[in-house]
Parts: sequence; structure tokens; C-alpha cells
Amino acid sequence: MKIGIVGPTHPYKGGIAQHTTQMAHQLQAAGHEVEIISWKRQYPFFYPGQQFVADDKPEMPRFPAVKRVLAWNNPLGWARWARYMRQFDRVVFVWWVPTIQGPVYSAMLAAMGKKRPETVLVCHNALQHEPRPGDKQLIRAVFKRVDTVIVHNPEQAKRLKELFNVGARVVKMPLALPLSANTKKSTLDQHLLFFGFVRPYKGVDVLIRAMAQVPEPIHLTIAGEVWGGTAELDALISELQLAERVSIEDAYIPSEELAIKINQADAVVLPYRSGTGSWNVEMSHACGTPVIATNIHALAIHVHEGVDGLLCEPEDPQSLATAIKRFYEPGVAKSLRAGIPEVSIEQDWQAYVKAVAR
Repeated sequence: MKIGIVGPTHPYKGGIAQHTTQMAHQLQAAGHEVEIISWKRQYPFFYPGQQFVADDKPEMPRFPAVKRVLAWNNPLGWARWARYMRQFDRVVFVWWVPTIQGPVYSAMLAAMGKKRPETVLVCHNALQHEPRPGDKQLIRAVFKRVDTVIVHNPEQAKRLKELFNVGARVVKMPLALPLSANTKKSTLDQHLLFFGFVRPYKGVDVLIRAMAQVPEPIHLTIAGEVWGGTAELDALISELQLAERVSIEDAYIPSEELAIKINQADAVVLPYRSGTGSWNVEMSHACGTPVIATNIHALAIHVHEGVDGLLCEPEDPQSLATAIKRFYEPGVAKSLRAGIPEVSIEQDWQAYVKAVAR
């Protein structure tokens, strides 16, 4: 089958670009002819930070058949490349931000015409984490036009059905990067880790407030680019007198460095207020590290309470602090590490490829 994929690809940073790139590699390995139609300008000027992985720190092999041609502000280009994609048997659209993908994909689907190829929408986020006016209209304009929608957890399928009467196929999202544990920790270092792009919905401020209720010498590292800068978090850390116990590494962490950080931490803490999907639990488990997470669906479906991690209530510093204290009770961390399941990356990708190319 000849498959075209529309979405970001390495060296764009982040999990969605990694997933798109790995999906293309896996489809090609399964015998399909694959090409990625990607972005040369993905976001308007207000995007904070560098969008690309440094050339000297690649996180995965680049996919060879890529055309970097789409721009968020070039509708004539959307139509041109939509017509180009009529040659494919199937076109896979990668979706995560209605404000950006909505107008582009809606126009492309229209320009492909009635005799277009079979279309699949891989949906990472049905709605933005910080919704904007017009999001729902953009979602309807695209989701109603495609032949198949794939989501990564049942909660997303439920929301699409309730809000838009759109049916979706639930397929487990495989890890894009082959992370693995370097060593089996036998002692505790009194060190917790939050990693990933820091945005308000991820609740890092709640985690900092929880740290004020956690006894010394437990230390927290916040590793990842901070949306809008660190000023507010720095002020909160100073206000709570946590400068010696909470540190921020405001930078994109390449995958090799990230695997080491995860492996060296006693636990990864994910204090999300909300979320539609995350690899972070499985990335942590792949590195042999338990997780302390909020009881939201996107995280809780991957954390088995008291087996491979602990759950707490979202937006509740006291509940999170209680979970952290419990983690450091005698024998708990050792038991949770022993309970971490094996992450079956290869089998997960085989199932994912079948879902996309069926």
C-alpha cells in the first residue's frame, strides 16, 4: 500500500514528531511505500523556544522520504499538496492542535476531492489542553470528513462521541524511543523527577507546593522547556523557601540524557491537572522507575496503584505530598520497582501498524 503521512517529523522536537517518524519507519518495515508531507513552518512566531532537535544530538534515524513543504500561513500550498496526495492509497493526518491543524487539514481534505484516498486521522489530543474559541468548530470540520479516527485511550473516544458524535478506534500508543533501564537501583537517592514540556495543565506548580510539605532531604528536578519562561515557578520556589530542594532545568532534554535522568531518579512525578495522552508513564517504566501520578484517566490507565506506582488527586498538593511520603516509607519503593511491567514496544508497534494500514 502507498501511504502518505501529514505531520511533524524528526528533527522537530517532542513526542508527536517522534511518534510520526517511528510510525513511518514501522509502516515501511511492514512492506508499505511511505512518504511524509511535513512542515517547513509549523507554528506562528509566538511559539516559545527552539522547534528543532540539535543536529549533533539526533534522537532517532530521520525518515528518508520527507517533503518539508507545509506552512501554517500558506493556503495555496495546502491545496497544492492535497492534490499531490491523491496518488496515495491512504493518507494519515496527525492531529494535536485544532488552531493549527484545523484550517490546514480541512482545506486539504476539501482540495483532495470526492475521489480522494482513504483517510485516517491519528488524534493525539481531541481538544487543546488550553482550549480556544473556535476549537470545536475546527474539530467538527475535520473529524467528520475523515474515514477513520484513531485515539490512544478510551476516554478520548468517549469525549469525541459525546461532544461531536464521532466514532473512534482506540489503539495503544507505542513508545517511539527504545528506552531501557541502565541499572537496577538498590538504594534511594532522595531524588524525584518531573520531565517534559512544562505547561500549566501539567500541574508543576502543584508539585512545588507539595514539596513544601515533604521532609528534607528529598529533592525535585524539573527537567524540560518551560512554556512562557520560569519566572512564575522561580517566584513560587522562592516564596516556599525551596531553592535548595527544587531545581529547574529549562531546556529540551535529548532522549539519551532523559533516559539517564529517569533511571537515576527514585520516582517520576506527574502532577497533571488534565491530559489526553502521555508516554511518560511507560517511558519511566521502560527505564525501571516507578511513577507517582495524579488520578486522571490518561495517566491512571498506565499506573497500577500500589504495584508499579502511586496515585493521588489532581490539583491537591496535600494528596500529592502524602503519596510522596508514602513512597519513601520502608520497602515501598523497592516493591514498586519490582512491580514494573515489561514494556512491549515491538508488539505494540505491530498492532499499531495493523490499525493504521488495515
